[in-house]
Amino acid sequence: MVSMALQGHINPTLNFAKRLISKGIHVTIATTEDGGNRMLKHTDKISSDSGIKLEFFSDGLSVDFDRSDTKTFLNTIQEKGPQNLSNLITNLTKNETFSCAIVNPFVPWAIDVVAEHEIPCALLWIQASTLYSIYYRYFKNNDLFPKLDVPNEKVQLPGLPVLEVKDLPSLLLPSSPLHYKELMAYFIKALDKVEWVLGASFLEIEEEIVKSMDSLTPIYPIGPLVSPFLLGEKETSNVSVDMWNAEDACIGWLDNKPNSSVIYISFGSLVVLSQTQMNNIVTALKNSNKNFLWVVKPANNGGYETKDAAYELPKEFLKETEGRGLVVKWCAQEKVLMHPAVACFLSHCGWNSTLETLITGVPVICWPSWLDQPTNAMLIENVFRNGVKVNYGEDGVASVKEIERCIREVMEGPNAGEIKKRAMEIKDSARKALEEDGSSSNNFNQFISELIVKNNSREQQKALDTEVNVELQF
Repeated sequence: MVSMALQGHINPTLNFAKRLISKGIHVTIATTEDGGNRMLKHTDKISSDSGIKLEFFSDGLSVDFDRSDTKTFLNTIQEKGPQNLSNLITNLTKNETFSCAIVNPFVPWAIDVVAEHEIPCALLWIQASTLYSIYYRYFKNNDLFPKLDVPNEKVQLPGLPVLEVKDLPSLLLPSSPLHYKELMAYFIKALDKVEWVLGASFLEIEEEIVKSMDSLTPIYPIGPLVSPFLLGEKETSNVSVDMWNAEDACIGWLDNKPNSSVIYISFGSLVVLSQTQMNNIVTALKNSNKNFLWVVKPANNGGYETKDAAYELPKEFLKETEGRGLVVKWCAQEKVLMHPAVACFLSHCGWNSTLETLITGVPVICWPSWLDQPTNAMLIENVFRNGVKVNYGEDGVASVKEIERCIREVMEGPNAGEIKKRAMEIKDSARKALEEDGSSSNNFNQFISELIVKNNSREQQKALDTEVNVELQF
């Protein structure tokens, strides 16, 4: 398995690896040395004898290079990464044979490397199936899309409700840096060398969109790709890929709060709020009188900053809300979402976080920022219907009144009961998808079966080639 060393990319990779080793398959996860260094700061469990091992290759940059300079980072890893990954595979194949390589879409050049080594290739799509369809159709048939410089312009795509341009992933918009769009164009082109596209989502929540891709390059959902812990199962591996230390105080604090009384707030591993945005959330929380658990990352912790980035909450606010509010630098999100005290999740709507809310039945207040997040927020509000989306003003900032509206709507408004009911229905369907004979379980088993057949024929061909060589030599 090959992944970019971002927390939101490596997590679903590890979760899929755990699913694979439960079938007796041995897995090697390859990511960059920079990611390995960050993991080592927070854990000593980056190697394991449980069927998963981690290997690292250079991204071509020095250890102290600031990788938030995404243009330089992506250009360099695309230039240097292929040879470094190829060297790693060459070294590893001295002692073992790989039956398949499973590649993350954000390292599309790895598909070419795998093809050169003649290893069957699968793609693990780590976002919603909807995003796969949008990118595929955009880069294959741009005529389906209007001009993307008008945020409220309508977009009609197969399998989806009518969208607005602002609901599309941000890297397709004119305001996005060109290198992101070039990366996705490379990925779509490389799909011709991929034999399986496996999705982190599950069929029941995106059935129409998945079926709309059947006649093109199909995607087979095998999710929700979450950890065994969230499914109530025993962990199959002790490998850790965490790049931040979680604070343990969260769970003890939640234990002392009533059921469905706490707003959990986290914007993931990359998003950093502006001071204005943070101040508005502060005021809305003060006015709401609700309990809250808020993850606020410290400076220089890998986030992508705005001009007036905010890393600390006002001291008077912390004093005023003492007892009903807890602020931490990072937390064990899975344990938090499983806790009965949590009423809703004010989230950036990254796909990993979204899947975790779906499997735990927690309603969402959507605060999307960039990349796939606006599309995920649209899905949550209009398709899944397990949450509400914060509306931003013309300045791109959500007002205090708007944040208060969303808190009321999810926690106590006339639609709160229906939103919670819908969240619990999705939780049930997500779990059924993973059960024996469920849609995701069937897709997963089909992939394993096809992989076995593929590799048996490879072995037979190798044996045949060897016989021919021996006869020629004779």
